[in-house]
Amino acid sequence: MGMAKLTVICGPAGVGKSTYGRKLASEKKACFLDSDTVTEPVVRAGMALGGYDPDDRDSLVYRRAFRDAVYECLFATAAENLPEVEVVMVGPFSSEIRDPNFLSDLKKRFQVEVKVIFLTCDEALRKERIEKRGNPRDAGKLRDWESYLAMTEVRPPVFPHECVRSS
Repeated sequence: MGMAKLTVICGPAGVGKSTYGRKLASEKKACFLDSDTVTEPVVRAGMALGGYDPDDRDSLVYRRAFRDAVYECLFATAAENLPEVEVVMVGPFSSEIRDPNFLSDLKKRFQVEVKVIFLTCDEALRKERIEKRGNPRDAGKLRDWESYLAMTEVRPPVFPHECVRSS
């Protein structure tokens, strides 16, 4: 068997990360790790226990309490599967893709080949997809779409990556 590989699929909400990642993992017969699936029940319980909206994923409270932990859960689960099994990991990674060392740090951490794929699409399609999926976590985004767009990172990573435009 060849060396296992970690593929990280990143980009803003609604670009199709989960759909693209699930298909890629299926084709490669790889382990599929989606940030939402891996941590969602724990995040919801923690937000509710703290007296906050369990669907909130955009506030400072969520970011301070859960953001780093969500990614650490993804990384720990990937580590459990690598290097024996290829892993496709999906998440926004909005801050991480601004760090020029993120790719090299992942390679050092996992000791496998790492590829980052940045997904993008036009804003109208993103909004349409977000509306269509009907996820309660998106209510705040849709309530004030313009403000959400203004605070959303849509630039590609600052390190070598593959860019895929979904349609």
